[in-house]
Amino acid sequence: MSRAPGRAGYRGDMTNPTRWATETGPEHSQWYIDRFRQLAAEGADLAGEARLVDAVVAPRSRILDAGCGTGRVGAALAHRGHRVVGVDADPALVEAARSDHPGPRWLVADLAELDLAGAGEAEPFDAAVLAGNVMAFVAAGTEPTVLARVAAHLRPDGVALVGFGLDRGYRLDHFDSDVAAAGLRLEQRFATWDLRPWREEADFAVSLLRRPPD
Repeated sequence: MSRAPGRAGYRGDMTNPTRWATETGPEHSQWYIDRFRQLAAEGADLAGEARLVDAVVAPRSRILDAGCGTGRVGAALAHRGHRVVGVDADPALVEAARSDHPGPRWLVADLAELDLAGAGEAEPFDAAVLAGNVMAFVAAGTEPTVLARVAAHLRPDGVALVGFGLDRGYRLDHFDSDVAAAGLRLEQRFATWDLRPWREEADFAVSLLRRPPD
């Protein structure tokens, strides 16, 4: 299963730059775009996360791809009939998503300041997906805000699926505290996107969260 870093930030004039902006070089966005285009051309399986999301939502769900990067997860969900809006703070990656995967709506947005109503997307989402280490690349200290902003865009009883590597500086116990503070509830946890059982020594966590019904 792919564990490639999600694109949560960009190299612009940001008051609180993400770790993607501060921990990688200025050429990295194009490298990332080229990498996933090459993997797609080689026939690599890039839809593992999307299969899990598809399995837990109803047909034609409205799905937020938060930290969408080049759009591989959102595009796979759209191919399965879902209505997808993808957001990422890196304009180069959003442009690549628009070019490579027409159909979903791809928007430039900082997850820590997410307010899609202003972009004409006021309808709440049935689900959100944060794949490929998105939570490990948001600006340090904004993790609770990011989860709260995602939760605010879910309908009551909506779900969020979040996966990230546990070797990237964001502790799982801190994540669980941030989840609770955001008003979300942890329902299931796995060690991979293909549902291998959770174990304490795992180096990757996939968490299924739910916004409680009103």
